[in-house]
Amino acid sequence: MLKEIVDWILYSAIGLNSTIKWVESLNFFIYDSIKILLLLVVMISVIGFLRTYLPQNKVKEWISGKRYGSGNVIASLFGAITPFCSCSSIPIFISFLEAGVPLGVTFSFLITSPLVNEYLVVLMLGFFGWKITLAYVVSGILIGTISGLILGKMKLEKYLVKDLISTNNAIKKEIKYDGIKKRLYFGLNESISIIKKLWLWILIGVGIGAVIHNYVPSEVIQSIVSKGGLFSVPIAVILGVPMYGSCAAIVPIAVVLFEKGVPIGTALAFMMAIAALSFPEAIILRRAMKLKLIAIFFGVVTLAIILTGYIYNFLQVILI
Repeated sequence: MLKEIVDWILYSAIGLNSTIKWVESLNFFIYDSIKILLLLVVMISVIGFLRTYLPQNKVKEWISGKRYGSGNVIASLFGAITPFCSCSSIPIFISFLEAGVPLGVTFSFLITSPLVNEYLVVLMLGFFGWKITLAYVVSGILIGTISGLILGKMKLEKYLVKDLISTNNAIKKEIKYDGIKKRLYFGLNESISIIKKLWLWILIGVGIGAVIHNYVPSEVIQSIVSKGGLFSVPIAVILGVPMYGSCAAIVPIAVVLFEKGVPIGTALAFMMAIAALSFPEAIILRRAMKLKLIAIFFGVVTLAIILTGYIYNFLQVILI
């Protein structure tokens, strides 16, 4: 519905030519900006509302996990069922930190949320079949879990921006909420508070993504990756990291790469890099953390994706 409204305003009401690249970029920017902001208001409000029923210390204890890594698994699974791209996952990531969830666990959510979602799974089933789709989903959850564990062990909390995220480990005094109205108000107020701090960065990130999405020819990427040989996986990942696109755009590109003779692991690694990491995401994250933490986060996830790509290239005969 939203897409149709944006199309009608730009192409029918204003009369812009839909075949012009800057018009396509404008359409992408308006649609994605509205979609992301609306989705965030709803999701953060819901999470805030639910948090009023759960004492902060209990939330922290539960998701941190009594067993080693269980909190990371829970966060990755939650990320897998949420319909977020790499940019729109960030405010949820911040709200988890504000709730006292450990940094490594929140990273597991931030990594898996854009990597695996229901839209991407449906598209992959149609294009690749159930074996490759299942392998992709499992690897996405594993990348989120293991990368989150590694990042959590590195004690990187000092690189968070303190005016945006409280890094104080002390549990704040719990507030009592009597009545649904106050709980709903708390959730809405929390979503507005977080988005007010990030909205400009979200728009900048989506704007850069819109330009990349419509001005970087997929044919050039296909040519470079196809000629990469043994180094095709890291080349594909390095090319994919700066890019930004929707699931509808990412999966068909990976399919074309595969059909052109690119190994399945290389094609999936390229798709993972676009989904999980992007230059627009780095721009938005800069509001929440220092450059060193962004670099470490991108580095760990990039290495995990490259390793996954090589594993799937090795297992290609089994998957196809």
